[in-house]
Amino acid sequence: MQARLIALALLFLTPTLAGCGFTPLYAAPGVSPGLSSIETVAPEGRTGYLLRAALDDALARDARLPPTYRLTIDLKEVRTARGRRADATASRYELVLTADWKLVRAATGAVVRQGSSQTEVTFDRADRPYAAITAHQDGQARAATELARKIQLQLADWMASGAAG
Repeated sequence: MQARLIALALLFLTPTLAGCGFTPLYAAPGVSPGLSSIETVAPEGRTGYLLRAALDDALARDARLPPTYRLTIDLKEVRTARGRRADATASRYELVLTADWKLVRAATGAVVRQGSSQTEVTFDRADRPYAAITAHQDGQARAATELARKIQLQLADWMASGAAG
């Protein structure tokens, strides 16, 4: 009975959505192919590598095709102690990643879009050295994945607006 009500509600809502002009972001012409034609150039280091790998996944980079665009990133990483224990050591850390990026045409080198994205994650401070390293690396991986998602959305929005053409 409940499934029938849901199906009926969806049936009546479909014309409403069609009439309002709603189009999913990635259904806009040129967005998915445009994103997959972006080559990412990230800075050296572990966090830069993680960000580049996350962007390649998020943008669905097709390495078989020559890139139309090149995304260059200037990455800043700041780790700040948060919370204090009785012995005045940090109980948590906040990791802030800031990426200032430029999208350039691969053929001409002309800057077509630029922007900035930032993300923050926190992680616990562990008493054991290996656990502390692992927690920090996990924080870097989570921050890089989130930052890649934000950059992907900014680029997709720009491409969906038709400015990339």
